[in-house]
Amino acid sequence: MIPVPPVVVLILVLYLLSSIKILSEYERGVIFRLGRVLPEPKGPGIILVFRPIDRMERISLRLETLEVPPQDVVTRDNVTVKVNAVIFFRVLDPKRAVLEVANYLYTTSQLAQTTLRSVLGEVELDELLSEREKLNLRLQGVLDRDTEPWGIKVAKVEVKAVDLPDTMIRAIARQAEAERERRAKIIHAEGEYLAAEKLALAAERIQKEPVAIQLRYLQTLVEIGAEKNTTVVFPLPVDILTAVKGLLERQAEEKRS
Repeated sequence: MIPVPPVVVLILVLYLLSSIKILSEYERGVIFRLGRVLPEPKGPGIILVFRPIDRMERISLRLETLEVPPQDVVTRDNVTVKVNAVIFFRVLDPKRAVLEVANYLYTTSQLAQTTLRSVLGEVELDELLSEREKLNLRLQGVLDRDTEPWGIKVAKVEVKAVDLPDTMIRAIARQAEAERERRAKIIHAEGEYLAAEKLALAAERIQKEPVAIQLRYLQTLVEIGAEKNTTVVFPLPVDILTAVKGLLERQAEEKRS
């Protein structure tokens, strides 16, 4: 038996130690052996990677957060706005994430930018500002469909901010002010209408009960006297004025005749 030199044993031990890789619970290792990928990713735990025969690509299975930088979007009603968004996604198939795309993070970011411009460019400004949830679901559906061949699942898309030009902000403020004035006028007109109806009912009730007007006079005097002012009020029934007016008209007719 040929004795093995200690140096060779040491080299073999160091090689085996360097071949040991530890993958966390949220990681998977895609192994390429002589250029061909193994059927199943390795991990988690301890695995052996025999270089230079093997090459490993680490893929994280955790939820990734990708912020889309502000994009200049021209809406359907020709308003230019800056919109940025946040995308939440994770890798479901590490093998496809390595084989189908060179850099899945960069590619997903670029795809998200173009999708954001194309989808939001098909809606009007009012829809972009008021129906944010519907647009988020639409963006998620488009991105999820496009990234599915890469083994990526888009969990959620949120439009983060919409920056409007100063001229558009002033126009929206004027529109909101005009809308509030319109509502105020409608409410005031409805109040006048209801008040007129109530006054008509009150006049009809007083006409049936003439003594009610006298009670109203007395109640008004009590309210005025409770304020401790120096105002002196003499109630003058309208019936007296009507009688005086009729008397004057009769005298005028007698003079003419």
